[in-house]
Amino acid sequence: MIIHGRTLHPGTATGTPIRLTAPLSFWGGTDSEGRIVDAHHPQCGEVLTGRILLMESGRGSSSASSVLAEQIRARTAPAAIILSRPDSIIPLGALIAAELYNLNLPVVVASYDAIPADALVQVTDGTITW
Repeated sequence: MIIHGRTLHPGTATGTPIRLTAPLSFWGGTDSEGRIVDAHHPQCGEVLTGRILLMESGRGSSSASSVLAEQIRARTAPAAIILSRPDSIIPLGALIAAELYNLNLPVVVASYDAIPADALVQVTDGTITW
């Protein structure tokens, strides 16, 4: 299957998806190991490292961009992020990591409901395949 989305930040990544049922802030919502630590988040305890993160949008704090950029540098970030609606904070973190560390994390806006939970997903800019 193929889905075409809108690229917010380019890049290529492959991984298994993790679908969040609520928006997430990387600032205070995840730890340095890429684990969701927000006690109020429905997927608290899940590890995002290397996964294709599917979520509606980010949940604020402008500092979430810097946290995501540092997770990309430390290689504890998701492999790619697919959002169902545009978000300015998440692609900013990916942009910062690309500029500072030459590491690209693709960020795409797409309708991702058809992606099965156990699929191996590839994101190449705005194209999502499994």
